Amino acid sequence: MNHKISLYLQLIRWNRPAGWLLLLWPTLSALWVASHGFPGWHLLLVFTLGTILMRSAGCCINDVADRDFDRHVKRTAQRPVTSGQVSVKEALTLGAVLALLAFGLVLTTNAVTVAWSFAALAVTLAYPYAKRFVSMPQAVLGVAFSFGIPMAFAAVQSRVPLLAWVLLLGNLFWVIAYDTEYAMVDRDDDLRIGMKTSAITLGRFDVAAVLLSYLVYLSIWALALMDQAQAAMYLIAIGAGLLQALWHVWLIRRREREACFKAFRLNHWLGFTVFAGIALAYAG
Repeated sequence: MNHKISLYLQLIRWNRPAGWLLLLWPTLSALWVASHGFPGWHLLLVFTLGTILMRSAGCCINDVADRDFDRHVKRTAQRPVTSGQVSVKEALTLGAVLALLAFGLVLTTNAVTVAWSFAALAVTLAYPYAKRFVSMPQAVLGVAFSFGIPMAFAAVQSRVPLLAWVLLLGNLFWVIAYDTEYAMVDRDDDLRIGMKTSAITLGRFDVAAVLLSYLVYLSIWALALMDQAQAAMYLIAIGAGLLQALWHVWLIRRREREACFKAFRLNHWLGFTVFAGIALAYAG
């Protein structure tokens, strides 16, 4: 029993919180912007737990969809579903339970948020298969990993204003940046098995594209929230985020596997920095 629980925890990447933190910080940032400050404990709990649950459910779906590819990739060959230690039925059942728990949390908000949650689920289900057909699947992941933003606005304001979509667009470029770094880790394996990724599509322009994506993300968020959060603290946070982004680009400049993976793993600190700047701006 303990061994099975350990496998389930591996399946949902419990030991790798960077994944759900990448989802959490832009979602909480949107909550603070939509609420013009602290959103209240109820929404904070709903979106924090919901983010963890949906990311975990997404891991189950992704591992089932990629099981035939993952066995040919050094980094993923020993994942529980790929190695046969967890069955496809078990993984899908666990994913469904986690998604239903997340939906239960959404039901405590309002009808607009509930409606948008179905769109979020559709994108989550579509992403694992985008890697077979789309040259830049990171863009699809960008939509999936940014959908907490319109949902946060919906939960607070019962509508999704233009600002939410602008922030989603900016966040999409951040996801492209860090997931391209992630794809650079597996480039040789992905080329061999015919997987489509931004690292392969961009070729020798991959590092430049990562830098450009970071700059677009930070620029859009800085300009979009200039009137929303006027405190200097927010601009300081954007500046600190820019320094982190430049460090990540420096790390990946030689395209070394470990350096690219390190850059990817550090991205949640960039997200936290931007969120902290927003929270402090509204606190002031």
